[in-house]
Amino acid sequence: MDSSREIITVVDEKNNETGQVPRAEMRARNLIHRATYILVYNSKGQLFVQKRTESKDIYPGYYEIAAGGVVLAGESYELSAKRELKEELGIDKEELTFLFDHYHDDGSNRVWGRIFSCIHDGPMHLQAEEVESGEFMEVGSILSMAQEHPFCPDGLDILRKIIANKQ
Repeated sequence: MDSSREIITVVDEKNNETGQVPRAEMRARNLIHRATYILVYNSKGQLFVQKRTESKDIYPGYYEIAAGGVVLAGESYELSAKRELKEELGIDKEELTFLFDHYHDDGSNRVWGRIFSCIHDGPMHLQAEEVESGEFMEVGSILSMAQEHPFCPDGLDILRKIIANKQ
C-alpha cells in the first residue's frame, strides 16, 4: 500500500485523539499525529544511526537516531513500535523498554512520540525503501556528526533529552 494513503490518527497538543485522516493529508495540513521511536543499542552501548532514503515524505536523506514511524489508526504505540522495528531493521523483539513520551514541533512536523529502546547486536535487514544505510556509533560521535550532516530534528531532541537525563 502507498504510505501516503495509510490512515493515521490525529491528536491535539495534549495527545487526545481528534480524528483520522490519510497520511498525505496529515502532512499537507501539518496535523499533530503520533509516532514511535525505537533507539537500538548494541551490547557495547553504541546507538544505531540510519540514513533515510531520498523517497521519505519528511526529512528525506537525513540521518536518524531511531527506527520508527507514524502510528496507524487503531494501532497502539507498542504495536506500532514492534511493527516499525521489524519493517525497517528486520528486528523482531517481543519486549521493548519504554523510556518516555515526547512532543516535538519544528513548524513542519508536529508529533507526539513514544520513545522505546532495545539492545540488539545483529543481524539487521534494512528496508530498502526507507533505510539507505546504517551503523552503530558512540553517542558523542552522533552529536558531532550532527553539526555537519542533516539529522532529523525530532530525533536529535530525543537524544539530547536522554543525554541530559543521564547527567
